Amino acid sequence: MFASGFDGHARPIRVLLGKAGLDGHDRGIKVIARALRDAGMEVIYPGLRQNIESLIQAALQEDVDVIGLSVLSGTHLELASRLIRGLGAVAGDCLVIVGGAIPPADVPRLYAAGVHGVFPTGSTFDEIIRFIREQTRSIDGRRG
Repeated sequence: MFASGFDGHARPIRVLLGKAGLDGHDRGIKVIARALRDAGMEVIYPGLRQNIESLIQAALQEDVDVIGLSVLSGTHLELASRLIRGLGAVAGDCLVIVGGAIPPADVPRLYAAGVHGVFPTGSTFDEIIRFIREQTRSIDGRRG
């Protein structure tokens, strides 16, 4: 691990954090953004009430490694599925994680939809950071 926070990557891990739909609660995502920045990652947060298409466009424009979708409104299955479908071939190697108010029964459904990691309310910063670092190591070599 480098002191610079690059964690062995050619560049810092770039993360887009998104709040899609009408969910107007963003305290948690701002706290997560700060923790990821403190861990040496570059974080892009476009703000509240984004639509899935705008998040996909931002992810492509910013060349992110990770998209983190925060959902407290109960629409996590629909939003995550739309995000995965929308990314399709345009950003197939982008890691997608979902966090927020996720009932345990929905976790397997999110994985089945193509989500790479699920972090319900109560997940620790260390869990999230460790997961992102471990998972992006496998795609970093392909990006050059």
